[in-house]
Amino acid sequence: MTRQGCLFVVLAMSAALAAEVPPPAVDIPASGGHQQAVAVLAGGCFWGVEAVFDHLNGVTDVVSGYAGGSANTAHYEMVGTGRTGHAESVRIVYDPAQISYGKLLQVFFAVAHDPTELNRQGPDEGTQYRSAIFYQSEEQKRVAEAYIQQLTEAKAFRRPIVTKVVPLPAFYPAEEYHQNFIARNPGNSYVMYNDLPKLSQLKKRFPELTKGR
Repeated sequence: MTRQGCLFVVLAMSAALAAEVPPPAVDIPASGGHQQAVAVLAGGCFWGVEAVFDHLNGVTDVVSGYAGGSANTAHYEMVGTGRTGHAESVRIVYDPAQISYGKLLQVFFAVAHDPTELNRQGPDEGTQYRSAIFYQSEEQKRVAEAYIQQLTEAKAFRRPIVTKVVPLPAFYPAEEYHQNFIARNPGNSYVMYNDLPKLSQLKKRFPELTKGR
């Protein structure tokens, strides 16, 4: 998996955006009491996507990993060939009483990645960097599909959304050195060019959702 190049993912996203990304009109209603729910999303290199969601109020845990392929191919070097069926993904554990599934999707489309790039994100190319929503229930599927339709009809992006909404067969955590990568490596050149700007955009566009704002 290449980590080379100094392309600015956020600049690419800005070029794709035609308007503000509106909140979802269809969402999963919050239920009372302290609960946990899980969302699995893929939007390019998992370092930056993990960091974005880890900064959201109501999110209790985010794990970088692989989804879409088999267990015996869920290894960084193998996934990097682009032939395992996996996508670099994140598993987000959150409290639906504090933040909804639809709101997570709004952040996903608006800040975490560019949903109009097919099988790539910025300097990273290959199917392992594809945009995907891995649903685990019919409710999640319904909300994701309705939101993509809503964004398409609103012309929120200048190019077509290529995000796939597919069932989650399984999620496999990535190697330990990939977890919390940005927090542990803020001076990494890839992180500085491609990921830290996402966090700046998150705080700018969703200050009410951001931890420690």
